[in-house]
Amino acid sequence: MNKKLGYQILELCGILLGNAILAFGIAAFVLPHGMITGGATGLGLVTSRVFGVDLSVSVAVYNIILFAVGAFVLGKKFALTTIVSTIVYPMFLSFFTQQQWIATMTNDILLSAIYAGIMVGLGVGIVIRFGASTGGLDIPPLILNKKLGIPVAVSMYFFDFTVLLLQVVISTKEQVLYGILIVILSSIVLGYVSLAGQKKVQVMIISRHYQEIRDMLLQKLDLGATMYHIETGYLQKDEMAVCCVISSRKLHTVTDMVQEVDKKAFLSVTQINEVRGRGFTLDRKYISDGR
Repeated sequence: MNKKLGYQILELCGILLGNAILAFGIAAFVLPHGMITGGATGLGLVTSRVFGVDLSVSVAVYNIILFAVGAFVLGKKFALTTIVSTIVYPMFLSFFTQQQWIATMTNDILLSAIYAGIMVGLGVGIVIRFGASTGGLDIPPLILNKKLGIPVAVSMYFFDFTVLLLQVVISTKEQVLYGILIVILSSIVLGYVSLAGQKKVQVMIISRHYQEIRDMLLQKLDLGATMYHIETGYLQKDEMAVCCVISSRKLHTVTDMVQEVDKKAFLSVTQINEVRGRGFTLDRKYISDGR
């Protein structure tokens, strides 16, 4: 099995797992208590409660319609990364809603809202981590972003809360409040999951012993380093600064070793959400042309 095929299988398994977690969260914690939620599932809940249509069927219909529009506007690449979720999510939802034990996991509505938010965010986050989309109401924001330049996050919140408002007339005030809690929690969890393992810290070091610090980072710690020409603000002297991107667990080691070289060194530490390139998303190679 070659590396590319192995990654494609892993990607498919990740997408299936994410959709299964999402469907389980809806079936186990949202539906039994009549709570509301956003996305295509929220639209399906409205259709199900008003017209008596099976939830998995209505979700499947919405997903297919939105998928067709998205494939037409956004192209083949989008279609390939979304078709799996469009098909398997309604299937998982149908399966889980037929399991009686799932619907009776807890009678505590607050506990259900918390777990629903966690599982929805976790499921969607896993799918996004593997470069795919859950389909449904993720699609209109992508279209608006491409055609009008509207940020995806902004329009996604708009569509989610519009769907919540549609459900207000068929839900109690308490169900609406819990539904808002689900959306907020799922957004928080989604943010953590989609960036999990990618967050790093950037250390900026200003010291007269910059050459020694550079050598220490490159040779003793096997880290990368970038040199900047800077000018100090008060004395307006030309100096050099050393910039290094590292994982959080290495921060203590780096700061300690810098202090050993120069106790007066100025260090600035900034958390960054994602790093791409040589040594992170690409294999590290020692080459002389700088590329």
